[in-house]
Amino acid sequence: MYTWLSKMLVLTGIFITLLGLAVWLVPKIPWLGKLPGDIRYQGERVTFYFPVVTCLVLSVLLTILLNLLMRR
Repeated sequence: MYTWLSKMLVLTGIFITLLGLAVWLVPKIPWLGKLPGDIRYQGERVTFYFPVVTCLVLSVLLTILLNLLMRR
């Protein structure tokens, strides 16, 4: 009964740690969010920003990384 609970707690802790590292390290990567193709609109009272290319690059990198880790 407690084995699945302990596994979930450990996985949750690892996830929170990785999320914290990402939040800490992302501002130190100067090109992240400023790639050509990222959409940015700045008006007088509104700013809209959507990093399309950054999302695509991160998606490809994470897919490759997860495929390498999950391969048996």
